[in-house]
This record gives sequence, structure tokens and C-alpha cells, in this order.
Amino acid sequence: QVQLMESGGGSVQAGGSLRLSCAASGYAHGGGCMGWFRQAPGNEREAVATIERYYTATRYADSVKGRFTISLDNAKKTLYLQMNNLKPEDTAMYYCAADTLPASVNSCYTMTYRYWGQGTQVTVSS
Repeated sequence: QVQLMESGGGSVQAGGSLRLSCAASGYAHGGGCMGWFRQAPGNEREAVATIERYYTATRYADSVKGRFTISLDNAKKTLYLQMNNLKPEDTAMYYCAADTLPASVNSCYTMTYRYWGQGTQVTVSS
């Protein structure tokens, strides 16, 4: 059983930066996938960025490419999302997700994850 706890959300003005963290426990090996997802009111949850844990291969939503960076500290079992040049449309609840099944970098982006954190709110004002 993988447990996830996010932190680092908050309120910033457009153009600002935030870094989200997700502390993971219960991983028995270095494979599988982790990712950041977000859901704004009235919208479906969408993938923001995902990472294949063994090769640390990443994939991003087009809307965040060049602004967000996902990274993984395997030793600390912590996932990060560095968000720069934030826009009001980035406002959402951000969730960390994980799964232990081996998968390709593209599968990590599209798969259904089994483990989820509680979420952290990001609000960007114009």
C-alpha cells in the first residue's frame, strides 16, 4: 500500500512560482509511475506531468510544457512539481498519484493510478 502526502500549494500572482512536494511511503521497489494531476471546479481531472520511476522518463501536458518541471528524489521517495510563470488557468486542486506496476513513459501518462494523495490547492490571481 503506497501512501502519498502533498504539500506546497498556496496563492500566488500570475507569473509567480510554487513548488509542490509529494512524500511517498510504502514503495517496495524503484519502478512504477508517479504523477501530478489537477482538477479545477467544473472540470475533469487532467494529467499535468508524469514520471516513470526507474528511468525517470517524463511527459507533460502541452499547457504546462516549458513552465513546469516534474522530478523525483528516489532516495527520499519524494516527488516534486516546480511550477514557474503560473497563469490564472493553472488554478486547481493538485493531486499526487502513484502506481507500482511497471509501465512505459506514455503509459504512465494515460494509465489509471491506484494511489492518490489528498490534494493541495493552487490559486493564481491575475
